[in-house]
Amino acid sequence: MVLDVMLLAVGVLGIAIAALSSRLRGYPVSEPVLALALGVALGPQVTGFVDLPPLTQMHHGFHDGARVLLAISVMGVALRYPFSQVRRRLGAVAVLILVAMPVMAIVSGGLGWWILGLPLGSAVLIGAAVAPTDPVLASSGVTGDRAERDLPASDRELLSIESGANDGLALPLVLIAIAIAGPITVGEAALEALWQVLGACVVGAALGWIGGRALRLGEDHGATEHGPALLFTAVLALTILGLSGIAHVDGVLAVFLGGLVFNLISTGSDRVAELSIDEAVNRFAVLPLFVLLGAALPWEAWQDLGWRGFALVVAVLVLRRLPVLLALSRPLGLRLREAVYLGWFGPIGISALFYLTLESKRLDVPPVVLVAGSLIVVASTIIHGLSSAPGRALFSREAAASERA
Repeated sequence: MVLDVMLLAVGVLGIAIAALSSRLRGYPVSEPVLALALGVALGPQVTGFVDLPPLTQMHHGFHDGARVLLAISVMGVALRYPFSQVRRRLGAVAVLILVAMPVMAIVSGGLGWWILGLPLGSAVLIGAAVAPTDPVLASSGVTGDRAERDLPASDRELLSIESGANDGLALPLVLIAIAIAGPITVGEAALEALWQVLGACVVGAALGWIGGRALRLGEDHGATEHGPALLFTAVLALTILGLSGIAHVDGVLAVFLGGLVFNLISTGSDRVAELSIDEAVNRFAVLPLFVLLGAALPWEAWQDLGWRGFALVVAVLVLRRLPVLLALSRPLGLRLREAVYLGWFGPIGISALFYLTLESKRLDVPPVVLVAGSLIVVASTIIHGLSSAPGRALFSREAAASERA
């Protein structure tokens, strides 16, 4: 019964989104926000059509779902732009990953320690999980005709590539956090991180090369059209993810690197630019997981946080990223309005849920880690989803006024 209701709800929502088409991107709402709201409406707090235990009791299922969705999403990011454009952003992306992301983890963890009074171990677990920019939510702000009209290509490319790369490369931060909070040592965490990252490079590059050569061979014989090519990239993402799981390496990073290699050698920039798998993910593939999340929100546990939970959300959303990008605007080559926009619009979403549930699987974390972390995820989904379209419009007006001045 629960599955039937979920399938019906997701199907109806998908049809509505398809009918609204690109007009939806002009409204102060996003597909994940709509799906989340539908899940809340179906959940035990409202209608009770979908009666699920709270997220804190079913983190294993959410981890697997988030892992698959992230894999398809970062594959879409890797294919979104021709490889030559990706290469031009690698220096700035390196600064964001090697400097900004660790600082964001420290800031977020410090806020959890200060506001909630968490032990150091719990605070660093939350900080590491919410540090990466989510590719699923970020894509809703940088894709589509309105985003292309309002935002410079360089900013859209930078946010997209950062969100694809940092989801896999956040794993070393999470492993260090697990070492601080759990039974493994920092040395063991460092060795595991090295194996997971290097192994992901090998698995991703190898399967991306094989997939690219296979598709090029199919094209040479006239056997590949746009639809099958689009499906092929989704299958390739799942193949890389499966092999990564067997080899115990970082699957999300492997898929992103595999997508980049596939992009480089498969069919050239013209064909890669036509692949719109990321649009399909943003509009439809995200719906089931966000509906499920909305139906499984831990409302009572959130209430137990009291005013401190609200204060933590506000502090993390304001202080986690914006001051860091303002400080790094010169090495990133960003003007003030670009640093403000990219500093604000660095959403926390499925990637944080993925790492929070990973931490819960790896060790017996205090429930407050998943409770506080999920509150930040939901708040970011809503606030960044509602502010995306108005933020882009404001950015466009400021840019136009600056050019006239």
